Amino acid sequence: MAPQLISRRVVRMGEQEGEEKEGQEVTEVHQSLQSRAVEAMDNMWHKACEKGEEAEIYVEKAMKKAWDAWKTCHISDLPSWLQDNELLHTGHRPPLKSFQACFWSIFRLHTESVNIWTHLIGCIIFACLAVYVYFFNPHPLHWEDKLVFGSFFLGAIICLGMSSSYHTFACHSPHVGRLFSRLDYCGIALLITGSIVPFLYYGFYCEYLPKVCYILIVLALGVLTTVVSLSETFSLPHYRPVRASVFTGFGCSGIIPGIHWFFSQESLHLSSLWYSLLCLILMGVLYVTGAILYALRVPERFFPGKCDYWFHSHQLFHVLVIAAAVVHYNGISELALYRLTSSSDMCDAR
Repeated sequence: MAPQLISRRVVRMGEQEGEEKEGQEVTEVHQSLQSRAVEAMDNMWHKACEKGEEAEIYVEKAMKKAWDAWKTCHISDLPSWLQDNELLHTGHRPPLKSFQACFWSIFRLHTESVNIWTHLIGCIIFACLAVYVYFFNPHPLHWEDKLVFGSFFLGAIICLGMSSSYHTFACHSPHVGRLFSRLDYCGIALLITGSIVPFLYYGFYCEYLPKVCYILIVLALGVLTTVVSLSETFSLPHYRPVRASVFTGFGCSGIIPGIHWFFSQESLHLSSLWYSLLCLILMGVLYVTGAILYALRVPERFFPGKCDYWFHSHQLFHVLVIAAAVVHYNGISELALYRLTSSSDMCDAR
């Protein structure tokens, strides 16, 4: 029996040694793979850092090149097609013959800097609001509501985006400047149209005939204003008061349906409707104030050469446009929420 026991022990010891060797091999393979993965991650990280440093160096060189390529100048040194506001004396960009140079100019301080950034930031804000309304809204919207809100967001994003683009590339050449100028005015027409349509849709939610008639009239005025905006003559500097009057008149076209809505409502005692009405009035005041400042060139009219970089009329106009759009969004959102959740005012709005 003893030899058999010894042989069994030998076999077991051999098996244990084999298992230990297999375990060591597995551990070694695991450690090898782990070290390779760590090494690969380190290599990827170092390459990413190198690429990041290269990109940073490229941006720094591009910005330095753009910075050294031109200097701001006096308005008297500008060609006639860039002399839009003679009350702004210094800080103007000279003609920049490439789109790249125009783009990099947004990172420098000049008379158009605030104009570019105010509407660029506004465009991003409304794009984010659109994403929230369509994808994260706690109140699900029907396709009609999405279409109505889409008209507002589309008008706001196009208007602010085209405005920022115009002020960025206007110094490229006369042809490019006039093209972006007309696109800018078309964007304003779209913003006005997109602002009025949601109010008409939710204001006359249960009144089919007034709703359709008013919306068709506004769309027709929007198309007419857009066609006028595409005219080269309309974009000339000395037509500034005419442009302001056309867009102000188009915006004021919402006063008549607003009065109609006010006197046709039997529930104006509700805070939501009063809030929407006040937002509508405040929006109109902000737009009209901005248009008046733009047309009369206030305050630089009273301080020539003192508002070249900050607080001139076009900058104030931009800020008031964004403020008016935000106020209007709050107003139509409140009105839409009331219409879509009110149990006492249900109707077939289709």
